[in-house]
Amino acid sequence: MKPISNPQNPFISEVRERLEPSAPVTPDIYEETVKTILSQNTSPDLPFRWSVNPYRGCFHACAYCYARPSHEYWGFGSGTDFESKLVVKVNAPAKLQESLNKRSWQGELIVFSGNTDPYQPLEATYKLTRSCLQVCAEFQNPVGLITKSALIVRDIDMLQELRDKAWVRVFLSIPFASDDIARKVEPQAPSITKRFETLEFLSKAGISTAVSIAPVIPGLNEHDIPQILSRARDAGAQHAAYILLRLNDNVEQVFVERMTHHFPDRIQKILARLKEVREGQVGERTFFKRHVGEGKTWDVIAQLFETAYRKHGFQDGPDTPIPPTFRRPGPTQLSLWEF
Repeated sequence: MKPISNPQNPFISEVRERLEPSAPVTPDIYEETVKTILSQNTSPDLPFRWSVNPYRGCFHACAYCYARPSHEYWGFGSGTDFESKLVVKVNAPAKLQESLNKRSWQGELIVFSGNTDPYQPLEATYKLTRSCLQVCAEFQNPVGLITKSALIVRDIDMLQELRDKAWVRVFLSIPFASDDIARKVEPQAPSITKRFETLEFLSKAGISTAVSIAPVIPGLNEHDIPQILSRARDAGAQHAAYILLRLNDNVEQVFVERMTHHFPDRIQKILARLKEVREGQVGERTFFKRHVGEGKTWDVIAQLFETAYRKHGFQDGPDTPIPPTFRRPGPTQLSLWEF
């Protein structure tokens, strides 16, 4: 277990400093009821408007996670608090059903999840993601999922029902080719080997799959891109995407601390390369710039991806439009989630 470590929360004026080494982190689980579960984004550089996050915080503890600062809004830290003080939105399925039953809902794509992994270990107990998928299946609402977890195979029946009744695609997040490197950067996430096995299982079960190389960390994993795409295609993935690392707010401190610990001989190179492709910065908030880089170094990385993408026969061109399958079920089915 790692010791407690959090950057200063910008929403809390009080500054606390430990005078002795902190105790090891132990997970704390908080159950809450929410007023709404559908989150809307207006970002023009994202291919979806709506997302569902059944959990807040993420046990996977990825050093680079862009969602860390969101934990600070609730009085927690963005470091070890983010991966150990975990919030469970216990009424998520009921609230999702409520939203989908409103006349204003038009059956748009819902992505699980915008911030944290919907299949982190808590899901094995609470089954909120599964229950939300069941709601989507009842309403025949299209779904996209992004995960690192093999737990998703538990819900193959729900995924196949969504495939048959509506539309579903699963993105497996696989930013590294090496289990060893991944374990240092994503210490509590499933192994890379397990993720490729999961990708293959879903593909063979007839689910539309994709691989997400996110984030690309210049100086650490860009040379993994061809191998990741090759293995993903062999596992049946039809689509692929990549996103450049961005270290906004306190994510920078968490990332630098952890990478310095595991890669003391590489951290300065990583930061220098990141600044090289981000116009001297390590973070970026500008739409259409935050997910990609600029300059010759980035052009080489982009070409590496495009060459491997074409070589391995990933689907090219615009995607087929998601069909308008949404419908509201009858009152008997709706009563399932009322409590």
